[in-house]
Amino acid sequence: MSTFPAPVVLAATGLLLAAPHARAQASEPPEAAQPPVIHISEEGFTLSSADKAFVLKLRGQIQGDGRFYFEDTDRTGTNTFLIRRMRPILDGTLFGFIDFRFMPDFGVGQSIIQDAFIDFHPGEWVRLRAGRFKTPFGLELLQSDMDNPFIERSLTVDLVPNRDEGLELHGEGEGGRWQYSLAAVNGDPDGASTDANPDDSFDLVARVFVLPFKGREPSFLQGLGLGIAVTRGLQFGNTTNTGLAPFRSTGQQVIFSYLNNADAGETVTAHGLHLRLTPQGHFYWGSFGLLAEYVRSSQEVRIADAHARLRHHAWQTSVSWVFGGKASFEGARPTTPFNPKTLEGGALEVAARYHALDLDDATSPRFANPALSVSEAKGFGVATTFAFNRRVRFALNFHRTNYEGGAPDGGDRPAENVLLSRFQLTF
Repeated sequence: MSTFPAPVVLAATGLLLAAPHARAQASEPPEAAQPPVIHISEEGFTLSSADKAFVLKLRGQIQGDGRFYFEDTDRTGTNTFLIRRMRPILDGTLFGFIDFRFMPDFGVGQSIIQDAFIDFHPGEWVRLRAGRFKTPFGLELLQSDMDNPFIERSLTVDLVPNRDEGLELHGEGEGGRWQYSLAAVNGDPDGASTDANPDDSFDLVARVFVLPFKGREPSFLQGLGLGIAVTRGLQFGNTTNTGLAPFRSTGQQVIFSYLNNADAGETVTAHGLHLRLTPQGHFYWGSFGLLAEYVRSSQEVRIADAHARLRHHAWQTSVSWVFGGKASFEGARPTTPFNPKTLEGGALEVAARYHALDLDDATSPRFANPALSVSEAKGFGVATTFAFNRRVRFALNFHRTNYEGGAPDGGDRPAENVLLSRFQLTF
């Protein structure tokens, strides 16, 4: 009588037991792959996988502006129409935990990359961003220009870093009740963006912003937000890349410039520690909106053998009211969209702003270009914006800015009076 080894018996038994299950699986049709989802709305064009792990969003923004300067005999600007911003925006998600953005800009007759970054986000409370992005510092600058009630930002942005390259750790918690940002970037001059690091040092940026009553009682305080941000870095310029930038008025005219005369060897460069500080906040309740911030920039500069630490200050306060809608940091929200057939709907936002820029007294005459530089600027502006819906807006602003210094004869530069208009489409 022949016998089979125990391993053979066990293997045969396993095959017999698995056979019915295998036949059952073979009889079931394979699960069909789910088609991608295409969605078109006012938010743009979205293509995504069924599980949303892969998403591609195509959006865009275009702003057609007009600038008109009054008091023809004294004006420094040229009346003009222009495309202020023209930005195709490509947003996306990969594998469910990596976001990206690519946003070029073809406005004002130039082609530049505004945003190009990726975000690794294992959770809402922690995200790691790498690439080119807005430096997490100025409140008004962090507000999208699509949502600002004013066509041009205030004088505070002259002291605020714009876009930079680097790494940013950021996130939020408790449903957006607190937000934080920690960044290491190349280091922007005040009021400017950079594309490269002119030296071997970096800027460190930290920002905290809280909305303590968001989702809580009392309800009228839910739109209260308070924050503070700082930057610190060593910046060293040269005659080719000074590490300094000119300051501009609301009408986008140069009102301050550091001395730059390479032929005579008289060029001011950044040379040493650069510190910035900004307390900031906003309050929105129903139709009412308030935004305020103060910016202090302390910059060490050098020209020839002269060295100084210059301390500049700027601040602004703006208030707004929305008729037919709700005010928010994300812009006016009409209660109902405008209907061109009935001429009903839409929202009208009315806003007013007072702002100022005060330059260190030690800046002139040694470090400032006497032909282009004021020592102080103060201005007010009024704005009206009609929001047809969340994506189509027409705005009209008037701004007046008074100056101290800045005239070739040593007197005061004439006041700037400018009327700004904008037709804006975003999707």
